[in-house]
Amino acid sequence: MVDNEIYSELLDQMIERNRKENRFLEFKSNYQDAQHLGEYISALSNGACLDRQDYGYLFFGVEDETLAIKGTTFDVTKLKAKGNQALSLYLKLYIDPKIDFRFEDFFYHGKERIVVMIVPAALGQPTCCMGVPYIRIDSHVTSLAPYLDWLREIYNSGHDWTAEVVPEATLKDLDAEAIMEARAGFKERFPKRAKECDSWDDKTFLDRAKLTYDGKITRTTLLLVGKEESAHFLEHICQLVWKLQTKTETAGEIFTIPYVLATSQLQKKIRNYRFKIYRDDKLIPAEVWKYDEEMVLEALHNCIAHQQFERNSRVVVTESENELTFWNAGGFFDGSYEDYVLGTKTPKRYRNPFLAQAMVNIKMIDTQGLGIHTMFQKQRERYLPMPEYDLSDPGAVTLTIPGSVLDMDYSLMLIKNTELDLGTAILLDRVQKHKPITAEAVKMLRSRNLVEGRKNALIVAKSIAQATAQEADYTRAKGFSDEFCMDLIEKAVNEHDNMTRSKLELLLFPYLPDVLTESQKSSKVGYLLTKMRKDGRIHPAAGKVWTPGPEN
Repeated sequence: MVDNEIYSELLDQMIERNRKENRFLEFKSNYQDAQHLGEYISALSNGACLDRQDYGYLFFGVEDETLAIKGTTFDVTKLKAKGNQALSLYLKLYIDPKIDFRFEDFFYHGKERIVVMIVPAALGQPTCCMGVPYIRIDSHVTSLAPYLDWLREIYNSGHDWTAEVVPEATLKDLDAEAIMEARAGFKERFPKRAKECDSWDDKTFLDRAKLTYDGKITRTTLLLVGKEESAHFLEHICQLVWKLQTKTETAGEIFTIPYVLATSQLQKKIRNYRFKIYRDDKLIPAEVWKYDEEMVLEALHNCIAHQQFERNSRVVVTESENELTFWNAGGFFDGSYEDYVLGTKTPKRYRNPFLAQAMVNIKMIDTQGLGIHTMFQKQRERYLPMPEYDLSDPGAVTLTIPGSVLDMDYSLMLIKNTELDLGTAILLDRVQKHKPITAEAVKMLRSRNLVEGRKNALIVAKSIAQATAQEADYTRAKGFSDEFCMDLIEKAVNEHDNMTRSKLELLLFPYLPDVLTESQKSSKVGYLLTKMRKDGRIHPAAGKVWTPGPEN
């Protein structure tokens, strides 16, 4: 028996997390025909592989533009394809290689009937319909054949580039200092084996730490502890780039293997200093570093561990006045970053499992999925805005770490409030940044009097604003009262002739909420004028001019 709530929650998650269709997610009001459905299976399977999802999904009964839940009459068991052939049999015959796609019927929260088609991600080769691989680009499903980089990525999806042996390389191609650093990390990771580790020769250590395989030098070995002059063995650019870009300065430097040393060298280039945060509740200000050094290394090591090496790209770290940005090729691999923020999820797989395991063993990364959680927690503990992930490019991940409190006083003071859990602090941080949150989250924050305003124009509640000495910003965000604005209108039409609607808008816009758009502010002025006309306070005259009403 189908569990309606499990699939209802799946649909809710897909809508909330993605908010629109993408390469592994489609919404349809109803069924079209067998050929289109076969192409969607191919496109969703290939898209899921490229976006590092276990499955692709097509929901029948959901409008693709509005995401409104409408319900569907689609029933795969009753439909026929060409030649009166059963639709399910037709699809199984023409989808290659054979993948275990399936259809599930459920009632969305016990109401509208929805059908979801669940399609496994392609692995090692593209999924085809009638011999043609498909992919979704923008809003269209088209042939994947012209997109050679994506095809190559799918063919390599079952292959670990970092595990390959480099037969020409020997122990002489490894950096002695880098091996010592790797040993130190290994002993820190496994303190009970520290004495044993000291007795191993380099060959034994590299095998035990899984940097080599049965004594053979791998690409992982060279990436982490290889000499700089051994980089040619990798046939890869293998570079970490630091760029300084401010209004007054530009600079840069390139680092290469061994990465176990290069990441610390790059981290030292980043300008770091202590600054004070003056808090209302204490006479002594908090003093924090602009960037947490361990956090910077965590972000940089994650870029390396999750790098899509087949694309032969650099890892780029950009330093601006008030933030650091980390960029690496390869989309987010297992789930979405939100899954890891609270530290409750463990990744099931890595893009580069051999490299990732070696980095874990020498204490460069954590494999329990706690790295992202740690970064968010450190920002909270240091009273700074939360990190931001940009996944708009499916082929890359961009992480931004703020290094200042500019325009972030609300979330700054909320995060330092120890009674708020990390999840709530993150939600309030999103509210302060005017980013969307779920209806359930809005309800929870309202119940605790932490936010107010309409759902699409939320602001942090006034009580928080007062606690953080940001009353002026709060007033600008919320706007002045209707009575204040109507008094301005009344005064203007009494003192000046030719007060048109456009002139009154110029007068009032600065006093209306900052969260309103220009169109919404214009509508608000229209509402106020109508109310005042009905109350007899003003009167419309010829030439679209407003004049004092009879009472004036």
